[in-house]
Amino acid sequence: MKIRKFYTFIEDEMSEAGRPGEPPLRKVAAVAVVENPNAGRYVEDLKPMIEASEELGRQLSIIALRALDPYRAQSYGKGGIVGLAGEQEHINALLTTTFANPLREAVGGGKAWISSMTKRGGPRTSIDIPLACKDPLYIRSRLIHRCTTRLVTTPRARRRLGFLRATRTAALLPPSRRRKFMCRADPQIRRG
Repeated sequence: MKIRKFYTFIEDEMSEAGRPGEPPLRKVAAVAVVENPNAGRYVEDLKPMIEASEELGRQLSIIALRALDPYRAQSYGKGGIVGLAGEQEHINALLTTTFANPLREAVGGGKAWISSMTKRGGPRTSIDIPLACKDPLYIRSRLIHRCTTRLVTTPRARRRLGFLRATRTAALLPPSRRRKFMCRADPQIRRG
């Protein structure tokens, strides 16, 4: 897999509704711009892309967790944009469980599946990546967020973007202000 660039985004939310938060809500994104060797043509077997995605997942996990430091990841998500000469399946192949497992290992578990979003687009295309709690999936305070990311110059027609997002928590204010809703996730569910 030919990696062209890495980007890192860090957002620290210091207050919400006029109330300060301590510590701040830190959201990070680690993004890789990679060549799409299948752009402009149909390919039956995407297995080589899936297998190559493991190392990319490992590299993006390191970048994301370094940016999140000194906090630990409590929520995460993944996403991708494929350039206009590619198929959406090309980015889906990049974001399978093979890609996601290094992130689970890096955060020390991650029993719930990693929510995701993929799409086709050109430069300036934004993507909303849903974030969910890394262990019990349905914890409202960590389920309500999504992070929007956009790169101005990419993806070009023959490129793909892979995103990993992680947060310290998904809400700055305590969840007691919201309607309480909690379900236990089945710990056997570990898709993508």
